[in-house]
Amino acid sequence: MAEDRIRQSLLLDFYGELLTERQRSCYDLHVNEDLSLSEIAEQCGISRQGVWDNIRRAESSLEEFEKKTGLIARFTATAHGLDALEQKLLTLSTMTEGEAQGLAGEALHDLKELRDGL
Repeated sequence: MAEDRIRQSLLLDFYGELLTERQRSCYDLHVNEDLSLSEIAEQCGISRQGVWDNIRRAESSLEEFEKKTGLIARFTATAHGLDALEQKLLTLSTMTEGEAQGLAGEALHDLKELRDGL
């Protein structure tokens, strides 16, 4: 369940600007704020059915965007690759001495800067 919420939030982060304002708002309130359909309907001034329809349309569109572009899949794969590389560099920096240790430390620093830029 938590993984579904994370995926839904990532979908909104990556592709939310491609939705209509109403869809984005309803989906955000549902996924990120965990509001009920009634609470969202009251806040947006539409019916519960209208909220449900907007959420379903948004979810369908977001999944279609990901299916076509694969941005989240690539982002996730890159993040996992960076994690693995970081662990290897940490191990290497403790195993070596001198110039090699310094180079491993520099590579680790560069990797952290790269990850912060994601």
